[in-house]
Amino acid sequence: MGRRRPSASQRPKSSLRENLESILWAAALALVIRTFIVAPFKIPSGSMRPTLIECDRILVNKFLYRLREPRRGDIIVFRFPENPKRPFIKRLIASGPETVEIRQGQVLISGRASDSPILNGLHYHNQGQFGQEGTPTTVPAETYYVLGDNSSSSHDSRFWGFVPKRFLIGKAVCIFWPPKRIRALR
Repeated sequence: MGRRRPSASQRPKSSLRENLESILWAAALALVIRTFIVAPFKIPSGSMRPTLIECDRILVNKFLYRLREPRRGDIIVFRFPENPKRPFIKRLIASGPETVEIRQGQVLISGRASDSPILNGLHYHNQGQFGQEGTPTTVPAETYYVLGDNSSSSHDSRFWGFVPKRFLIGKAVCIFWPPKRIRALR
């Protein structure tokens, strides 16, 4: 009597095939994570100084806003309304149907000073067509009003208007590079 050959399911896999399968599974998992859960972004300008500086690399939680609405003071990444292929990063100041006014460097939301310690620590210049001194701007429903922390060097809602909710990518949660700047963002 001769030996029976093992079936295809019983034969050991070659190490090359095992490694290739592992690499493919890892790539698929990385793609799913980057597409739906968390993604890296690089800061291109000084518009968010001192919070974020040029060449900081951040992680953005893309899943959080599926569970809850964005909050005033969140640092958000979104598709730029004038060129939706470009990601932008700014601080969320107000959402529709609130009103925004910048008076003597202070942001007023619906006529009152913000209770956010983050916003109260920032000084905003009065420039641009959306949010000039003494002119409250009403934020439409399903949109956001965003400002850069470095308002003298920020191209933001004061110039080009509102960010539609559908353009939202996610919330910036931490700086992961360079190593000396690693920290959580609030």
